Amino acid sequence: MGDNNHKGDFGEQFVRALATAANLNVSSSRDRLGIDWELTYPGRGGTRRFPQIHAQVKCWNRPDDTGDSWRYPLRVHNYNLLAGRDFYIPRFLFLVVVPKDAGAWIEATHEGLLLRHAAYWACFHDEDLTDRPANHKLTVSVPKANLLTTDSLHDLFGPEFHEKLGMS
Repeated sequence: MGDNNHKGDFGEQFVRALATAANLNVSSSRDRLGIDWELTYPGRGGTRRFPQIHAQVKCWNRPDDTGDSWRYPLRVHNYNLLAGRDFYIPRFLFLVVVPKDAGAWIEATHEGLLLRHAAYWACFHDEDLTDRPANHKLTVSVPKANLLTTDSLHDLFGPEFHEKLGMS
C-alpha cells in the first residue's frame, strides 16, 4: 500500500496536524529550495511579531531503533539546503517515523484519531555544507530527545536559532 509520494504526503500532514494544534500558521512551500512548510505565529508578548521558521519534512519507515539518535540517510542536496548559517529564516529537518506497514500509520476510532509513530527535529545551522555529489546520501543524526510536540514547535521560534544564523 502506498509509495514514496504517499509516505511523503503523510509525513507532511503529520507535521501540519501538530503545527495546527500548536496554533501556528502553516503554509505549503512547493519550491526547489528544500522547504515543505513555512510556519509562523503572531509572537509572544515582548517578542518580535510574526516570527517564521522553515521545515523540510521526511517520512521514514525503515528506522534503526538503536542509540539516542535516528541515523537518517538524507540526500546531500537536501542536507545542503539545511546546513550552514547563510539563511535569514531558521530551517529544520522534521523526521516523521512511521510503521513499516502503511495500514498502521493511522487509526480512527470513536475516541479519537491516532497517528503513528512520532516526529523529531534536527537543526544543521552549526554544520558545514558538503561538496559530495548532490545525489549521494549523507547519514545525519536526529536526536530522539528532539520529539516534535506542540510545545517544542514553539521553542523552535526561540532566539537561539536566530543567533546561530548571526541575526541576534
